[in-house]
Amino acid sequence: MDIKLQRFVDRWAGIPLCAAVSGAEALMRKFRPAPVHEKAPRAIVVILLSEMGSLVLANDMFARLKARYPDAQLHALLFRKNREILDLMQVMDPAHVHTVDDRSLASLLSSLWKAVQALRRANVDVAIDCELFSRISSLLSYASGAAVRVGFHRHTQEGLYRGSHINRRVPYNPYHHISAQFLTLARAIDSTAVPKSKLPVVGTPKPPPQVQLDGALVQGIQTRLAQDFPAIAGKPLVLVYPGGGILPIRAWPLASYTALCEGLVADGCAVAVIGLKDDQALARQLVANVEARFPASPVIDLTGYTRSISELLALFHVARLLVTNDGGPGQFAALTPIWTLMLFGPETPSLYAPLTPRCYSFYSQWPCSPCLTAYNHRASYCDGDNQCLKVIAPAEVLAKARAFLAAD
Repeated sequence: MDIKLQRFVDRWAGIPLCAAVSGAEALMRKFRPAPVHEKAPRAIVVILLSEMGSLVLANDMFARLKARYPDAQLHALLFRKNREILDLMQVMDPAHVHTVDDRSLASLLSSLWKAVQALRRANVDVAIDCELFSRISSLLSYASGAAVRVGFHRHTQEGLYRGSHINRRVPYNPYHHISAQFLTLARAIDSTAVPKSKLPVVGTPKPPPQVQLDGALVQGIQTRLAQDFPAIAGKPLVLVYPGGGILPIRAWPLASYTALCEGLVADGCAVAVIGLKDDQALARQLVANVEARFPASPVIDLTGYTRSISELLALFHVARLLVTNDGGPGQFAALTPIWTLMLFGPETPSLYAPLTPRCYSFYSQWPCSPCLTAYNHRASYCDGDNQCLKVIAPAEVLAKARAFLAAD
């Protein structure tokens, strides 16, 4: 489903529905005693629908929940297209992962109904809504039947209405890394403070454990590359992800990627452009740009080449370095040994930098950045001229790439 349609539905249907649910909840509280939550939770659902990369950043939260409530079943509710990365992380029983199909409005509604019924059968008593001011996720936390509903709340801020049915209200903090905020949501279950996030500091977020892949999978990718692209044999492989995904404003300019790849090829590296099939036109243009200056250079188009997240992670095991815009690939790389350079502009690494010492984030700190925030539902007010990324010089990125390639 188109992101603009998602925002439209979330706003114009979500606000009145949140108001209706909140009114009904307030009325019911007048005629029934307040629930007592002294017992440890039996089942907890984490709602993290939309961001695949955020699942990696939520690893500390999952670990906290399992350690704090070892007898509770841990469930997750997320978009179907994001499921594989959660399965690879092995943070919960795959039978407790409930998915939503957002390919169309009809499939969205149908799969939501099935997921809510499954959560109610599981007797979920705690729902943790990790979405940033999304109304649909707050409604789902209520629909799950959970008596304890944790989520981000506007408190004294204007706008950003999500209803009053969230009863463990956590203020969103744009100055703390999102992984720390996810951890705070988990800690808010037992918090008696006001606000619920008034809690002692528990240390810096830890890197997620690396995913253990089948050696045959990594070997298979290596063999396929050798067969399909013999020109890259014997050269250090650098991956670049020039696409912006559903938010094109996050993309470093094509000219900058071209200059970077020319420098890498001149250094004797092989360069592979990764992405989905939708990124193929951009990838072919990048390859053509580099070949115009370096004919028969070892630069290849791998958009659509990997058929799963598992194969993408296997490719990360084969390559030496990833250069990527802000997005999922940079977060997935934290689950592997690959060195990563990540380019931030409309969003900030203070919130979303991958949790790995093997990543360096470029960020120009322009006064208008970040412009994709929880407060505007990631609808940027920029005219599309993303100077925050354009000012990051290819020579600067190339110098850091050389340092990382020399590190191993």
